[in-house]
Amino acid sequence: MTRVDPHPATDEHTALSAFLDYQRATLLLKTEGLDAAGLHTALAPSTLTLAGLLKHLTYVEDTWVQTRFLGRADVEPWASAPWGEDPDWEFSSAADDDPEMLRERYLAACDRSRSVTAGRSLDDVVVTPGRNGERFNLRWILLHLIEETARHCGHADLIRESIDGVVGE
Repeated sequence: MTRVDPHPATDEHTALSAFLDYQRATLLLKTEGLDAAGLHTALAPSTLTLAGLLKHLTYVEDTWVQTRFLGRADVEPWASAPWGEDPDWEFSSAADDDPEMLRERYLAACDRSRSVTAGRSLDDVVVTPGRNGERFNLRWILLHLIEETARHCGHADLIRESIDGVVGE
Protein backbone atom coordinates (compact mmCIF):
# COMPACT_ATOMS: atom_id res chain seq x y z
CA MET A 1 0.00 0.00 0.00
CA THR A 2 1.45 3.37 -1.01
CA ARG A 3 0.93 6.42 1.14
CA VAL A 4 -0.63 9.32 -0.71
CA ASP A 5 -1.09 12.72 0.91
CA PRO A 6 -4.77 13.66 0.98
CA HIS A 7 -5.69 16.38 -1.51
CA PRO A 8 -6.02 19.75 0.26
CA ALA A 9 -9.28 20.74 -1.45
CA THR A 10 -11.79 17.97 -2.00
CA ASP A 11 -15.22 16.83 -0.91
CA GLU A 12 -15.81 15.45 2.57
CA HIS A 13 -16.17 11.78 1.60
CA THR A 14 -12.97 11.79 -0.46
CA ALA A 15 -11.07 13.61 2.28
CA LEU A 16 -12.18 11.17 5.00
CA SER A 17 -11.32 8.18 2.83
CA ALA A 18 -7.93 9.64 1.87
CA PHE A 19 -6.96 10.40 5.47
CA LEU A 20 -7.96 6.87 6.49
CA ASP A 21 -5.95 5.34 3.64
CA TYR A 22 -2.95 7.45 4.67
CA GLN A 23 -3.12 6.05 8.22
CA ARG A 24 -3.62 2.49 6.95
CA ALA A 25 -0.52 2.81 4.78
CA THR A 26 1.42 4.27 7.72
CA LEU A 27 0.70 1.20 9.84
CA LEU A 28 1.89 -1.09 7.06
CA LEU A 29 5.02 1.04 6.64
CA LYS A 30 5.80 0.51 10.33
CA THR A 31 5.77 -3.27 9.81
CA GLU A 32 7.68 -3.28 6.52
CA GLY A 33 10.71 -5.52 6.40
CA LEU A 34 10.15 -7.11 9.80
CA ASP A 35 10.04 -10.86 10.31
CA ALA A 36 8.00 -12.74 12.90
CA ALA A 37 10.45 -11.92 15.70
CA GLY A 38 10.20 -8.22 14.93
CA LEU A 39 6.42 -8.21 14.61
CA HIS A 40 6.05 -10.08 17.89
CA THR A 41 8.36 -7.78 19.87
CA ALA A 42 6.75 -5.71 22.63
CA LEU A 43 8.02 -2.47 24.14
CA ALA A 44 8.09 -3.07 27.89
CA PRO A 45 6.16 -2.67 30.09
CA SER A 46 3.43 -3.06 27.46
CA THR A 47 2.60 -6.36 25.78
CA LEU A 48 1.45 -4.55 22.63
CA THR A 49 3.14 -5.75 19.42
CA LEU A 50 3.03 -4.72 15.79
CA ALA A 51 1.46 -8.10 15.03
CA GLY A 52 -1.25 -7.39 17.60
CA LEU A 53 -1.87 -3.95 16.11
CA LEU A 54 -2.25 -5.40 12.61
CA LYS A 55 -4.70 -8.05 13.80
CA HIS A 56 -6.62 -5.62 16.00
CA LEU A 57 -7.06 -3.08 13.21
CA THR A 58 -8.13 -5.86 10.83
CA TYR A 59 -10.80 -6.73 13.39
CA VAL A 60 -11.79 -3.06 13.78
CA GLU A 61 -12.22 -2.65 9.99
CA ASP A 62 -14.32 -5.82 9.72
CA THR A 63 -16.41 -5.09 12.81
CA TRP A 64 -17.29 -1.51 11.97
CA VAL A 65 -17.84 -1.87 8.23
CA GLN A 66 -18.89 -5.46 7.60
CA THR A 67 -20.68 -6.34 10.82
CA ARG A 68 -22.13 -3.06 12.06
CA PHE A 69 -22.54 -1.02 8.89
CA LEU A 70 -23.66 -3.84 6.57
CA GLY A 71 -25.18 -6.09 9.24
CA ARG A 72 -23.22 -9.17 8.14
CA ALA A 73 -22.31 -11.98 10.51
CA ASP A 74 -18.75 -12.15 11.81
CA VAL A 75 -16.40 -14.11 9.58
CA GLU A 76 -13.37 -16.12 10.62
CA PRO A 77 -11.26 -15.74 12.59
CA TRP A 78 -13.58 -13.40 14.52
CA ALA A 79 -16.63 -15.69 14.53
CA SER A 80 -14.97 -18.46 16.53
CA ALA A 81 -12.63 -16.33 18.64
CA PRO A 82 -12.89 -17.06 22.37
CA TRP A 83 -13.89 -13.50 23.32
CA GLY A 84 -15.43 -14.65 26.62
CA GLU A 85 -12.13 -16.16 27.77
CA ASP A 86 -9.89 -13.47 26.29
CA PRO A 87 -11.48 -10.08 25.47
CA ASP A 88 -8.16 -9.03 23.89
CA TRP A 89 -7.89 -12.18 21.79
CA GLU A 90 -6.91 -10.37 18.59
CA PHE A 91 -3.87 -8.93 20.40
CA SER A 92 -2.82 -12.06 22.29
CA SER A 93 -3.37 -14.55 19.46
CA ALA A 94 -1.33 -12.51 16.99
CA ALA A 95 1.85 -13.99 18.46
CA ASP A 96 1.00 -17.22 16.63
CA ASP A 97 0.32 -15.57 13.26
CA ASP A 98 2.57 -15.37 10.23
CA PRO A 99 3.67 -11.78 9.46
CA GLU A 100 2.74 -11.89 5.78
CA MET A 101 -0.67 -13.39 6.59
CA LEU A 102 -1.29 -10.56 9.09
CA ARG A 103 -0.38 -7.95 6.48
CA GLU A 104 -2.47 -9.67 3.80
CA ARG A 105 -5.51 -9.93 6.08
CA TYR A 106 -5.19 -6.27 7.01
CA LEU A 107 -4.93 -5.23 3.36
CA ALA A 108 -7.94 -7.41 2.49
CA ALA A 109 -10.01 -5.91 5.33
CA CYS A 110 -9.08 -2.39 4.17
CA ASP A 111 -10.03 -3.30 0.59
CA ARG A 112 -13.38 -4.69 1.78
CA SER A 113 -14.05 -1.54 3.79
CA ARG A 114 -13.03 0.70 0.93
CA SER A 115 -15.31 -1.09 -1.54
CA VAL A 116 -18.28 -0.85 0.86
CA THR A 117 -17.84 2.82 1.73
CA ALA A 118 -17.03 4.13 -1.75
CA GLY A 119 -19.92 6.06 -3.20
CA ARG A 120 -22.09 5.72 -0.10
CA SER A 121 -23.67 8.69 1.57
CA LEU A 122 -21.91 9.76 4.74
CA ASP A 123 -25.37 9.97 6.28
CA ASP A 124 -26.09 6.25 5.73
CA VAL A 125 -26.50 4.52 9.11
CA VAL A 126 -25.47 1.12 10.40
CA VAL A 127 -27.72 -1.91 10.04
CA THR A 128 -26.56 -3.27 13.41
CA PRO A 129 -26.81 -0.65 16.15
CA GLY A 130 -24.31 -0.32 18.97
CA ARG A 131 -24.71 -1.81 22.45
CA ASN A 132 -26.94 1.04 23.57
CA GLY A 133 -28.95 1.15 20.36
CA GLU A 134 -26.84 3.91 18.77
CA ARG A 135 -27.24 4.31 15.01
CA PHE A 136 -23.80 5.40 13.82
CA ASN A 137 -23.59 6.99 10.39
CA LEU A 138 -20.83 6.36 7.87
CA ARG A 139 -19.26 9.75 8.61
CA TRP A 140 -18.84 8.76 12.27
CA ILE A 141 -17.45 5.33 11.32
CA LEU A 142 -14.85 6.80 8.96
CA LEU A 143 -13.81 9.37 11.55
CA HIS A 144 -13.57 6.62 14.18
CA LEU A 145 -11.46 4.45 11.87
CA ILE A 146 -9.14 7.42 11.22
CA GLU A 147 -8.85 8.14 14.95
CA GLU A 148 -8.23 4.55 15.97
CA THR A 149 -5.79 3.80 13.16
CA ALA A 150 -3.84 7.03 13.78
CA ARG A 151 -3.66 6.35 17.52
CA HIS A 152 -2.29 2.87 16.90
CA CYS A 153 0.18 4.23 14.33
CA GLY A 154 1.65 6.24 17.23
CA HIS A 155 2.04 3.01 19.18
CA ALA A 156 3.55 1.36 16.11
CA ASP A 157 6.05 4.20 15.80
CA LEU A 158 7.39 3.62 19.32
CA ILE A 159 7.43 -0.16 18.99
CA ARG A 160 9.26 -0.06 15.64
CA GLU A 161 11.88 2.36 16.96
CA SER A 162 12.52 0.03 19.91
CA ILE A 163 13.05 -2.93 17.57
CA ASP A 164 15.59 -1.57 15.11
CA GLY A 165 15.80 2.20 15.51
CA VAL A 166 13.70 2.94 12.41
CA VAL A 167 11.90 6.25 12.90
CA GLY A 168 9.91 8.66 10.78
CA GLU A 169 6.56 8.69 9.15
